[in-house]
Amino acid sequence: MRAMKYTLNRTLLFLMLIPVWTFAATDPLETAVQDSLQANEEAQKSQQHIDTLADETSDLSQEYRATLEKIDSLKAYNEQLEKLIAKQDETLLSISPQLGNAEETQRNIIPMMLRMIETLEEFIALDMPFLREERQDRLGIIKEMMDRPDVSLPEKYRRIMEAYQIEMEYGRTIETSSDTVFHNGKDNMVDILQIGRIALLYQTIDGKESGYWDKKEKTWKKLPDDYNQSIAQGISIARKQSSPDFFKIPVEAPEQSK
Repeated sequence: MRAMKYTLNRTLLFLMLIPVWTFAATDPLETAVQDSLQANEEAQKSQQHIDTLADETSDLSQEYRATLEKIDSLKAYNEQLEKLIAKQDETLLSISPQLGNAEETQRNIIPMMLRMIETLEEFIALDMPFLREERQDRLGIIKEMMDRPDVSLPEKYRRIMEAYQIEMEYGRTIETSSDTVFHNGKDNMVDILQIGRIALLYQTIDGKESGYWDKKEKTWKKLPDDYNQSIAQGISIARKQSSPDFFKIPVEAPEQSK
């Protein structure tokens, strides 16, 4: 009986030791595996964190370089702007005396332009009567423009000088136009031939009568019939229907000096 109890106790002790030995034998391996897995997981997290920091550092570096470039560009712009402002200050100082005299200059130049318009009007009235409507219209536009505040002073002066230039050109051209001529107590529709300011001639539409403007008597006078063909040729040349050529015209003899 005692021997069986002893044997039973040893058997129970052996059975109780088996789980303990098994746990003691397997626990270090599992712990090592778990530690390795955990270390790998932490290493991956660390690498991801490092990669994130590297990307952020790269972005910050690029942003920093871009900021430096903007600063350099702004510095160059500011330097150029300072030079421009300095140049404008110099210009303003140089024209300040002129600005002070601008009002006085305007008071002087406006009467001068008005005198130029009056002289032009008198010249047209005394000149040979060619393109009368066109010339009067141009003169009227200039007069009306002088009373307009929306037209600058330089523009008014330019238009007056342009009118003078056109009048000068009339003295160097051969022109033809249609107009009415008061002759023999009635108005007659005719072709006008203007040869500079040397001669102003007319010819009826049927080509049977020709005449000239008498500068002294300020009237139209009839020409002999043998001028008809020559004046018709001149009209054709002025219209660019014929090549330039010589043709006969009446020219008043110059006045003899006393």
